[in-house]
Amino acid sequence: MNQKMKNILVGAIVLLILVGMSAFVVDQRQTAIVFQLGEVMRVETTPGLKFKVPLVQNVRYFDSRILTFDAAEPERFITAEKKNVLVDSFVKWRIFDVKQYYISVGGDEARAQTRLMQTVNSAMREEFGKLTIHDVVSGKRDELMRVVQEKTDGDARKIGVEVLDVRLKRVDFPVEISDSVYRRMEAERKRVANELRATGNAESEKIRADADRQRQVILAQAYRDAQKIKGEGDAKASSLYAGAFGRNSEFYAFYRSLDAYKQTFKNKSDVMVLDPSSSFFKYLKSSNKGGGK
Repeated sequence: MNQKMKNILVGAIVLLILVGMSAFVVDQRQTAIVFQLGEVMRVETTPGLKFKVPLVQNVRYFDSRILTFDAAEPERFITAEKKNVLVDSFVKWRIFDVKQYYISVGGDEARAQTRLMQTVNSAMREEFGKLTIHDVVSGKRDELMRVVQEKTDGDARKIGVEVLDVRLKRVDFPVEISDSVYRRMEAERKRVANELRATGNAESEKIRADADRQRQVILAQAYRDAQKIKGEGDAKASSLYAGAFGRNSEFYAFYRSLDAYKQTFKNKSDVMVLDPSSSFFKYLKSSNKGGGK
Protein backbone atom coordinates (compact mmCIF):
# COMPACT_ATOMS: atom_id res chain seq x y z
CA MET A 1 0.00 0.00 0.00
CA ASN A 2 1.49 3.32 -1.07
CA GLN A 3 1.60 6.45 1.06
CA LYS A 4 -1.29 8.09 -0.80
CA MET A 5 -3.68 5.28 0.06
CA LYS A 6 -2.56 5.36 3.66
CA ASN A 7 -3.29 9.08 3.88
CA ILE A 8 -6.75 8.61 2.36
CA LEU A 9 -7.52 5.80 4.82
CA VAL A 10 -6.34 7.86 7.79
CA GLY A 11 -8.36 10.86 6.58
CA ALA A 12 -11.49 8.72 6.23
CA ILE A 13 -11.06 7.35 9.72
CA VAL A 14 -10.57 10.82 11.17
CA LEU A 15 -13.65 12.04 9.27
CA LEU A 16 -15.77 9.19 10.63
CA ILE A 17 -14.59 9.95 14.12
CA LEU A 18 -15.42 13.63 13.73
CA VAL A 19 -18.88 12.81 12.32
CA GLY A 20 -19.47 10.40 15.18
CA MET A 21 -18.45 13.03 17.71
CA SER A 22 -20.64 15.70 16.11
CA ALA A 23 -23.84 13.66 15.67
CA PHE A 24 -26.30 12.88 18.48
CA VAL A 25 -29.88 11.57 18.65
CA VAL A 26 -32.74 13.12 20.61
CA ASP A 27 -35.35 10.59 21.77
CA GLN A 28 -39.02 11.50 21.64
CA ARG A 29 -39.15 11.20 25.44
CA GLN A 30 -36.30 13.66 25.90
CA THR A 31 -35.25 17.26 25.49
CA ALA A 32 -31.58 18.13 24.86
CA ILE A 33 -29.48 21.19 25.63
CA VAL A 34 -26.36 21.87 23.56
CA PHE A 35 -23.58 23.52 25.59
CA GLN A 36 -20.52 25.27 24.31
CA LEU A 37 -17.79 25.72 26.90
CA GLY A 38 -20.46 25.52 29.64
CA GLU A 39 -22.80 28.05 28.02
CA VAL A 40 -26.24 27.08 26.73
CA MET A 41 -26.20 27.39 22.95
CA ARG A 42 -29.53 25.89 21.96
CA VAL A 43 -32.35 23.58 23.07
CA GLU A 44 -33.43 20.60 20.97
CA THR A 45 -37.07 19.66 21.61
CA THR A 46 -37.86 17.69 18.44
CA PRO A 47 -36.72 14.07 18.20
CA GLY A 48 -34.27 12.91 15.54
CA LEU A 49 -30.64 13.10 14.46
CA LYS A 50 -28.86 16.33 15.46
CA PHE A 51 -25.35 17.71 15.09
CA LYS A 52 -22.93 19.67 17.25
CA VAL A 53 -19.41 20.95 16.99
CA PRO A 54 -17.15 18.16 18.21
CA LEU A 55 -14.79 18.75 21.10
CA VAL A 56 -16.23 22.24 21.62
CA GLN A 57 -19.86 21.46 22.25
CA ASN A 58 -21.48 18.83 24.48
CA VAL A 59 -25.08 17.64 24.97
CA ARG A 60 -27.14 16.94 28.07
CA TYR A 61 -30.51 15.17 28.04
CA PHE A 62 -33.57 15.81 30.20
CA ASP A 63 -36.72 13.72 30.62
CA SER A 64 -39.74 15.44 29.04
CA ARG A 65 -42.32 12.91 30.31
CA ILE A 66 -44.74 13.44 33.20
CA LEU A 67 -42.92 12.63 36.43
CA THR A 68 -44.30 11.63 39.81
CA PHE A 69 -42.98 12.74 43.15
CA ASP A 70 -44.34 10.69 46.05
CA ALA A 71 -43.64 11.91 49.57
CA ALA A 72 -41.59 9.45 51.58
CA GLU A 73 -43.38 10.23 54.85
CA PRO A 74 -46.80 11.75 55.61
CA GLU A 75 -46.72 15.43 56.56
CA ARG A 76 -48.49 16.83 59.62
CA PHE A 77 -50.88 19.77 59.19
CA ILE A 78 -53.25 21.64 61.52
CA THR A 79 -56.90 22.15 60.55
CA ALA A 80 -59.17 25.08 61.39
CA GLU A 81 -60.30 23.06 64.43
CA LYS A 82 -56.71 23.05 65.72
CA LYS A 83 -56.45 19.30 65.16
CA ASN A 84 -53.41 17.56 63.74
CA VAL A 85 -53.78 15.38 60.66
CA LEU A 86 -51.26 13.28 58.76
CA VAL A 87 -51.44 13.76 55.00
CA ASP A 88 -49.85 11.49 52.41
CA SER A 89 -49.73 13.06 48.94
CA PHE A 90 -48.07 12.91 45.54
CA VAL A 91 -47.36 15.42 42.76
CA LYS A 92 -47.47 15.01 38.97
CA TRP A 93 -45.06 17.38 37.20
CA ARG A 94 -42.96 17.83 34.06
CA ILE A 95 -40.30 20.12 32.61
CA PHE A 96 -41.73 22.63 30.14
CA ASP A 97 -38.81 25.10 29.94
CA VAL A 98 -35.63 23.03 30.03
CA LYS A 99 -33.31 26.02 29.83
CA GLN A 100 -34.91 27.71 32.84
CA TYR A 101 -34.96 24.35 34.61
CA TYR A 102 -31.20 24.00 34.10
CA ILE A 103 -30.47 27.56 35.20
CA SER A 104 -32.69 27.29 38.34
CA VAL A 105 -31.80 23.86 39.72
CA GLY A 106 -28.83 22.88 37.58
CA GLY A 107 -30.93 20.19 35.91
CA ASP A 108 -30.95 18.20 39.16
CA GLU A 109 -34.25 16.30 39.54
CA ALA A 110 -33.78 15.82 43.30
CA ARG A 111 -33.40 19.58 43.82
CA ALA A 112 -36.48 20.21 41.70
CA GLN A 113 -38.53 17.72 43.74
CA THR A 114 -37.35 19.27 46.99
CA ARG A 115 -38.43 22.70 45.75
CA LEU A 116 -41.82 21.31 44.66
CA MET A 117 -42.45 19.56 47.97
CA GLN A 118 -41.64 22.70 49.92
CA THR A 119 -44.10 24.65 47.78
CA VAL A 120 -46.78 21.93 48.10
CA ASN A 121 -46.37 21.74 51.89
CA SER A 122 -46.59 25.51 52.21
CA ALA A 123 -49.78 25.65 50.12
CA MET A 124 -51.33 22.73 52.00
CA ARG A 125 -50.48 24.22 55.38
CA GLU A 126 -52.23 27.42 54.37
CA GLU A 127 -55.31 25.67 52.99
CA PHE A 128 -55.64 23.11 55.80
CA GLY A 129 -55.73 25.97 58.28
CA LYS A 130 -58.94 27.18 56.62
CA LEU A 131 -60.78 23.83 56.59
CA THR A 132 -62.27 21.37 59.07
CA ILE A 133 -61.52 17.65 59.14
CA HIS A 134 -64.84 16.92 57.43
CA ASP A 135 -63.98 19.35 54.64
CA VAL A 136 -60.59 17.73 54.14
CA VAL A 137 -61.91 14.16 54.15
CA SER A 138 -64.93 14.60 51.92
CA GLY A 139 -66.62 17.97 51.77
CA LYS A 140 -64.05 20.17 50.01
CA ARG A 141 -61.28 17.75 49.15
CA ASP A 142 -61.46 18.33 45.39
CA GLU A 143 -61.46 22.09 45.88
CA LEU A 144 -58.47 21.79 48.24
CA MET A 145 -56.42 19.85 45.69
CA ARG A 146 -57.32 22.27 42.92
CA VAL A 147 -56.22 25.30 44.95
CA VAL A 148 -52.96 23.63 46.04
CA GLN A 149 -52.22 22.63 42.44
CA GLU A 150 -52.74 26.18 41.19
CA LYS A 151 -50.55 27.72 43.90
CA THR A 152 -47.81 25.13 43.43
CA ASP A 153 -47.87 25.48 39.66
CA GLY A 154 -47.51 29.24 39.91
CA ASP A 155 -44.29 28.90 41.90
CA ALA A 156 -42.97 25.89 39.96
CA ARG A 157 -43.03 27.75 36.65
CA LYS A 158 -40.29 29.98 38.00
CA ILE A 159 -37.91 27.02 37.69
CA GLY A 160 -39.21 25.85 34.31
CA VAL A 161 -41.53 23.18 35.73
CA GLU A 162 -45.33 22.87 35.54
CA VAL A 163 -47.38 21.02 38.17
CA LEU A 164 -50.16 19.02 36.52
CA ASP A 165 -51.82 17.54 39.58
CA VAL A 166 -51.60 17.28 43.37
CA ARG A 167 -53.42 14.39 45.04
CA LEU A 168 -54.07 13.36 48.64
CA LYS A 169 -53.64 9.62 49.02
CA ARG A 170 -54.55 9.44 52.69
CA VAL A 171 -55.66 11.73 55.49
CA ASP A 172 -55.32 10.24 58.95
CA PHE A 173 -55.01 11.24 62.60
CA PRO A 174 -51.75 11.00 64.54
CA VAL A 175 -51.46 7.97 66.79
CA GLU A 176 -51.76 10.03 69.98
CA ILE A 177 -55.25 11.31 69.13
CA SER A 178 -56.60 8.39 67.08
CA ASP A 179 -57.80 6.52 70.18
CA SER A 180 -59.71 9.51 71.55
CA VAL A 181 -61.30 10.14 68.15
CA TYR A 182 -62.32 6.52 67.80
CA ARG A 183 -63.77 6.51 71.32
CA ARG A 184 -65.77 9.63 70.52
CA MET A 185 -66.99 8.06 67.30
CA GLU A 186 -67.91 4.88 69.16
CA ALA A 187 -69.82 6.87 71.80
CA GLU A 188 -71.68 8.74 69.09
CA ARG A 189 -72.60 5.52 67.32
CA LYS A 190 -73.80 4.00 70.60
CA ARG A 191 -75.90 7.08 71.27
CA VAL A 192 -77.51 6.82 67.85
CA ALA A 193 -78.05 3.08 68.34
CA ASN A 194 -79.69 3.68 71.74
CA GLU A 195 -81.95 6.33 70.25
CA LEU A 196 -82.97 4.00 67.46
CA ARG A 197 -83.47 1.16 69.93
CA ALA A 198 -85.62 3.37 72.18
CA THR A 199 -87.66 4.53 69.21
CA GLY A 200 -88.09 0.91 68.13
CA ASN A 201 -89.21 -0.13 71.63
CA ALA A 202 -91.69 2.74 71.74
CA GLU A 203 -93.11 1.77 68.36
CA SER A 204 -93.19 -1.86 69.48
CA GLU A 205 -95.15 -0.99 72.62
CA LYS A 206 -97.50 1.16 70.58
CA ILE A 207 -98.15 -1.63 68.08
CA ARG A 208 -98.55 -4.18 70.89
CA ALA A 209 -101.02 -1.93 72.75
CA ASP A 210 -103.01 -1.37 69.59
CA ALA A 211 -103.06 -5.12 68.92
CA ASP A 212 -104.22 -5.83 72.50
CA ARG A 213 -106.94 -3.21 72.15
CA GLN A 214 -108.13 -4.71 68.90
CA ARG A 215 -108.04 -8.18 70.48
CA GLN A 216 -110.18 -7.03 73.39
CA VAL A 217 -112.63 -5.35 71.03
CA ILE A 218 -112.86 -8.47 68.86
CA LEU A 219 -113.30 -10.73 71.89
CA ALA A 220 -115.97 -8.41 73.34
CA GLN A 221 -117.83 -8.31 70.05
CA ALA A 222 -117.55 -12.09 69.69
CA TYR A 223 -118.81 -12.62 73.26
CA ARG A 224 -121.66 -10.21 72.65
CA ASP A 225 -122.65 -11.99 69.45
CA ALA A 226 -122.31 -15.41 71.15
CA GLN A 227 -124.50 -14.35 74.05
CA LYS A 228 -127.03 -12.93 71.64
CA ILE A 229 -127.14 -16.16 69.63
CA LYS A 230 -127.24 -18.23 72.82
CA GLY A 231 -130.06 -16.11 74.18
CA GLU A 232 -131.97 -16.48 70.95
CA GLY A 233 -131.41 -20.24 71.06
CA ASP A 234 -132.52 -20.47 74.70
CA ALA A 235 -135.57 -18.40 73.91
CA LYS A 236 -136.43 -20.64 70.98
CA ALA A 237 -135.85 -23.78 73.06
CA SER A 238 -138.01 -22.39 75.87
CA SER A 239 -140.67 -21.56 73.31
CA LEU A 240 -140.55 -25.11 71.94
CA TYR A 241 -140.63 -26.57 75.44
CA ALA A 242 -143.53 -24.34 76.39
CA GLY A 243 -145.39 -25.30 73.22
CA ALA A 244 -144.80 -29.00 73.86
CA PHE A 245 -145.84 -28.62 77.49
CA GLY A 246 -148.98 -26.78 76.49
CA ARG A 247 -150.05 -29.51 74.08
CA ASN A 248 -149.65 -32.44 76.52
CA SER A 249 -148.45 -31.56 79.94
CA GLU A 250 -148.54 -35.12 81.18
CA PHE A 251 -146.36 -36.40 78.32
CA TYR A 252 -143.94 -33.52 78.81
CA ALA A 253 -143.61 -34.31 82.52
CA PHE A 254 -143.13 -38.00 81.66
CA TYR A 255 -140.44 -37.14 79.10
CA ARG A 256 -138.62 -34.93 81.58
CA SER A 257 -138.72 -37.69 84.19
CA LEU A 258 -137.27 -40.21 81.75
CA ASP A 259 -134.47 -37.78 80.94
CA ALA A 260 -133.86 -37.31 84.67
CA TYR A 261 -133.74 -41.09 85.21
CA LYS A 262 -131.30 -41.43 82.33
CA GLN A 263 -128.96 -38.75 83.64
CA THR A 264 -129.20 -39.98 87.23
CA PHE A 265 -128.47 -43.65 86.57
CA LYS A 266 -125.92 -43.03 83.84
CA ASN A 267 -123.10 -44.82 85.72
CA LYS A 268 -123.39 -48.12 87.61
CA SER A 269 -121.53 -46.69 90.53
CA ASP A 270 -124.03 -43.83 91.03
CA VAL A 271 -125.92 -44.01 94.33
CA MET A 272 -128.93 -41.90 95.38
CA VAL A 273 -130.68 -41.92 98.75
CA LEU A 274 -134.34 -40.75 98.41
CA ASP A 275 -137.61 -41.21 100.21
CA PRO A 276 -139.64 -43.95 98.43
CA SER A 277 -142.65 -41.61 98.46
CA SER A 278 -140.69 -38.92 96.59
CA SER A 279 -142.21 -37.56 93.40
CA PHE A 280 -139.00 -38.59 91.63
CA PHE A 281 -140.36 -42.17 91.50
CA LYS A 282 -143.79 -41.09 90.35
CA TYR A 283 -143.64 -42.69 86.89
CA LEU A 284 -141.74 -45.72 88.13
CA LYS A 285 -144.55 -46.40 90.56
CA SER A 286 -147.09 -45.81 87.84
CA SER A 287 -145.22 -48.21 85.57
CA ASN A 288 -145.25 -50.95 88.23
CA LYS A 289 -148.96 -50.49 88.73
CA GLY A 290 -149.60 -50.74 85.06
CA GLY A 291 -147.61 -53.96 84.89
CA GLY A 292 -149.54 -55.48 87.89
CA LYS A 293 -152.89 -55.08 86.17
